[in-house]
Amino acid sequence: MRQELRVAAYAVCVQDGSILLARWVAPDGTRHWTLPGGGMEHGEDPYDTVIREVEEETGYTAEPVALLGVDSRRHHRRRRLRSPADHHSLRIVYEAQVVGGELRHETGGSTDRAAWHPLTDVPGLPRVPLVDVGLRLWRERPAAGRTLTPPGAPPAPGSAPHR
Repeated sequence: MRQELRVAAYAVCVQDGSILLARWVAPDGTRHWTLPGGGMEHGEDPYDTVIREVEEETGYTAEPVALLGVDSRRHHRRRRLRSPADHHSLRIVYEAQVVGGELRHETGGSTDRAAWHPLTDVPGLPRVPLVDVGLRLWRERPAAGRTLTPPGAPPAPGSAPHR
């Protein structure tokens, strides 16, 4: 089985009781809310990645203010017209503040919408597990920078496949 590694950086932006999310369009066309962020380019620093990705997906200029942690997940991926893969996602999660720009939707990317959602509404949103991971890191701020969810634990109700 082919091995894949994807390193990405994401932002938890909470302001006035709401969180900034981007709506990810999965390859099958389904849509789920996720943290703004995405894959690092070769040679790019993760700090710069999160700034670039937030701007691309939401229109905002973000300033990372704290490294919340790292989420490491492994799963098997089946892809159309390609062999299955053992996929490893390494996701670096920052707390960030919006310091400029205007809210807009991404065009031609992996997301199609950006919006602020009240924190109380998040459990009812169709979302990827990373949203729950990011919020847990933001709330708990574990010293080791790692959530305590055991590997292989089922995703929270309402959450969707990995991004």
